[in-house]
Amino acid sequence: MQNAHKYIVIQLSLLLVLAFIPVGTTFGQEDVVAKTADGVLPKASEADATKSDKETKAEVKKDEEPVEKIVPKYEFSIEHSIPYTNVKSQDSTGTCWSFATASFIESELIRQEKGQHDLSEMFIVKNIYKDKAQNYVLRQGKANFSQGALAHDFINSAHRFGLVPEENYSGREDNSKRHDHAEMEVVMKGFLEAVAKQKKLSPKWKIASDKILDTYLGDSPARFTYRDRSYSPKEFSESLGFNGKDYQSITSFTHHPFGESFVLEIPDNYSNGSFQNVSIDELIETIDFAIENGFSVAWDGDVSEKGFSATRGIAVLPTNGSRRDLFTRPGEEQVVTQEMRQDAFTSLATTDDHLMHLVGISRDTEGNKYYVVKNSWGEIGKHKGFIHLSEAFVRLKTVAIIVHKDAVAAMKEAKEASEDEKSEVSTATPGS
Repeated sequence: MQNAHKYIVIQLSLLLVLAFIPVGTTFGQEDVVAKTADGVLPKASEADATKSDKETKAEVKKDEEPVEKIVPKYEFSIEHSIPYTNVKSQDSTGTCWSFATASFIESELIRQEKGQHDLSEMFIVKNIYKDKAQNYVLRQGKANFSQGALAHDFINSAHRFGLVPEENYSGREDNSKRHDHAEMEVVMKGFLEAVAKQKKLSPKWKIASDKILDTYLGDSPARFTYRDRSYSPKEFSESLGFNGKDYQSITSFTHHPFGESFVLEIPDNYSNGSFQNVSIDELIETIDFAIENGFSVAWDGDVSEKGFSATRGIAVLPTNGSRRDLFTRPGEEQVVTQEMRQDAFTSLATTDDHLMHLVGISRDTEGNKYYVVKNSWGEIGKHKGFIHLSEAFVRLKTVAIIVHKDAVAAMKEAKEASEDEKSEVSTATPGS
C-alpha cells in the first residue's frame, strides 16, 4: 500500500513539473536533424528553436528570394558595320581631327564606290597650320593657335586645296619615325607672337612661316603620280568626286534655338564654323539612321570621363563610377537628359578633347546598345584600336557630328512618309 502511495506521489510530481515547462521547449536538440528533399540542413541551435512563427516565416521568405543575377563579362556582337580603312596612329600630335575625318572620308569613298584610298592627314594639317597662322596674325595674336582643329576644317581645306594620298605625302622626312609636332608648335607660336606685335607687316612673314612648316613637315607636292596617273591635289579630289558642301555639321545645345545654325563656342573652332542645332534625341536618331543605312559619322566629343578606356575598348556612363567591375561587366548607366548635356557643356565638364570615326552599332551580352568607333591611337587594346561607346556616353559626351547630307535628307523623308502613313490610317473610315 505504501509502495502504491509512493508511486502515485511520483506520478503527480512528474505531472506538476511538466505543467510548468514551456510548450516550445524540446529535448535533445543536439540530436535533432531536419531533412528535406535536398538533403540535410544544419543542426538547429537553441536560439533558433525559440523563434516566433513570424520570425521563422520571414526568414523562410527571405531564403526563397532569387539570388542576384550574375551579369556576364563584356562581349560585343556587331549589329551594323560600315566599311572602314586600317587603324592609324596620330602619335605625338594633337591632330585627331585630321585622322578621324580622313578615316570618315575614306569610308565615304568606299560607300560611293570610288575605291579604297589611304589619304594623307598631314597634307590637310599643314594647310590648316597655314590658315591658323594667318588668322592669328590678322587678329593680332587674339586667336587660338594650337595643334587642334575640327572635322569641318579638314573638309573645308580638302574642298579648297584638294587631297593627296598618304604614299605621296606623309608629313615626315623619315617615314619610320613617329609624328611629333611639339617643337614645331613652340617655334611657330613664338614666331607668330613676335610677328603679331609688329605695327606694320611685310609679305615676308608669311613666307618665313611657311618655311618653318616645310622644315618640319616637308614640302607639299604640287603634282604627284598615283596609280599610274598624274594629279595635282585638287585634280585628285575632283577625280574622287569629293565635294565639301555635301557634309553637314550637327550639334545639340539649348543656349541656342533648335532648328537653327550657330557658331559653336569651343576653342578649336578657330574658323568659326556653324553647326545645325537639334535636340539630343534627333541627334541620336541621325546617328542611328546613318549607320543603319550605310553612312558613317565623324564624332567630336569628350573622353575625359572615368568610364572611358581606350585600352579596354569600352566607354560607359555608370551610375556608380567607382564599381570594381566597371570595365569587365555591363552595369546600370545614367539616364541622360537635354538639361544634363547643357549643364555639362556650360560647366566645362564636357569639352571637345577628341575626334573619332563612328563605324558601327554593337550590343553587349545584356542587349545594351553601343556605337563602334575607330580611334587614331594605333591598334591598342582588346579591340585593336576600336572602342564601344555606350548610348548613354554618346548622349552626354557628344559635342558635334558630321554626316553626309544625303543621310539627313533620307531620314527626313522616311519620317515624313511614316507620319503620312499614320495620318492616313487615323483618318480612314471603318469598312473603307
